[in-house]
Amino acid sequence: MATLRVGVIFGGRSAEHEVSVVSAASVFAHLRRDRYAPVPIRIEKDGRWVLAAREPVAASPTDAAATRSADDRPVDPVGAIVGERLDVVFPVLHGPYGEDGTVQGLLELLDMAYVGAGVLGSAAGMDKAVSKTLFAAAGLPIVGHVTVLRQDWERDPARVTARVSDSLRYPVFVKPANLGSSVGISKTLSPDGLAAGVGEALQFDDKIVVESGVPNAREIECAVLGNDDPVASLPGEIIVTHADGFYSYDAKYLDSTGATPEIPAAIGPETSDEIRRLSIEAFRVLDLAGMARVDFFLGERGDIYLNEVNTIPGFTAISMYPKMWQATGLPYPDLLDRLVTLALERHARRRRLRTSRL
Repeated sequence: MATLRVGVIFGGRSAEHEVSVVSAASVFAHLRRDRYAPVPIRIEKDGRWVLAAREPVAASPTDAAATRSADDRPVDPVGAIVGERLDVVFPVLHGPYGEDGTVQGLLELLDMAYVGAGVLGSAAGMDKAVSKTLFAAAGLPIVGHVTVLRQDWERDPARVTARVSDSLRYPVFVKPANLGSSVGISKTLSPDGLAAGVGEALQFDDKIVVESGVPNAREIECAVLGNDDPVASLPGEIIVTHADGFYSYDAKYLDSTGATPEIPAAIGPETSDEIRRLSIEAFRVLDLAGMARVDFFLGERGDIYLNEVNTIPGFTAISMYPKMWQATGLPYPDLLDRLVTLALERHARRRRLRTSRL
């Protein structure tokens, strides 16, 4: 088997930059060097592309900056992809300008094979308001929510607060529509606290989503892998013990005891099967490919609510996506093999399509 040159793109112009660096470090650590020659490509927070002189080794977001080197070489995006003679690209990017279809569009224009969803699926999966609309249209179970635009809030915050109070039950969660890793998310207990939550979320996006909380909800996640015939892993559960009271950024990445994963989740077989079925259905509704982590809330009475889908899930040492596949019988290096194979298969299939009638 010939060695494949795999461009691993990480960092990015997003509040999830540091998490992306940590995810990429884990990917580099698990790529089989007898099969792949990985090429580290870092996108700085200001959008500059860099051919990194060394692979990232960050173990947590707090030491992500240590990946920089005086020997890093600035490049333009096309030069990074074409000039390095890559066989496939693995975008390990979280959040806007990476997970939202922008980088995927560039790779499509360059006719490059890449891991993960295409432009449409990436964009739809990134935007929580759009994905919830599509889930609702497909009849998938979701919690009540209200989408709020910056201009509406700034024009009449009292009217927006009244709309949220009329539509949802408190407590509510306020989230930037186009971000992940729990960045900018807050829990609001009453209408009096809504302004603070909205102000926090609007620092990261011009569109936010306000969701009803599910009383005593359990956070269940499931990993999906595949193209035309996706399969779902055993579900896992996040047991949160952090003072924030939910799976916040601090609970995920800064507090080593803030949350504990339990894989497989301690749920009955019928609930597990339903979550796996809904995960694949959500994957198909958004026209995804390659991979996705699908997040759920499990209510006190066993009610299942689809929360969101992550088209480039975390790949850190503590991330649920690789851990759930490990528990399902697919070790991390084999998972990466499968993702690269899926990328190459999807690219080969797309290249068979005609681009002209002549």
